[in-house]
Amino acid sequence: MTSRPAPLDLPIVGLAALFATSGTLHLVRPQIFEPLIPSALPAPRRVVEISGVAELACAAGLLHPRTRGAAGLASAALLAGVFPGNVKMSVDAGKRAKRKGGAAPAAFFAGTVARLPLQWPMIRTALRAAKR
Repeated sequence: MTSRPAPLDLPIVGLAALFATSGTLHLVRPQIFEPLIPSALPAPRRVVEISGVAELACAAGLLHPRTRGAAGLASAALLAGVFPGNVKMSVDAGKRAKRKGGAAPAAFFAGTVARLPLQWPMIRTALRAAKR
């Protein structure tokens, strides 16, 4: 007798939707993400494209019961792996806001800072999906 995975819940579907949206954006508008790639890595465009494909694969994997476990682990690893890029985006946005002044750069900077702690609940959701 094999065990059945629990049905999808809203947080896992939400994480899959975020990955699908972000993965698509990585492929359609890679220039947005290229500045986040550390200079030590070669071919920033290629890195962005690969990460976009990885996000799309994680999104699809989270939605299917047979692949949810592996996709949950891959999703957690991907989220941890891109965290330094998110920090870099926030630092760069803070420098830009200080240099330019004004409400729009300050609001963008605030948004990038507010996003950082949201990475942890997403990682928890991915790990929970891995246990299903």
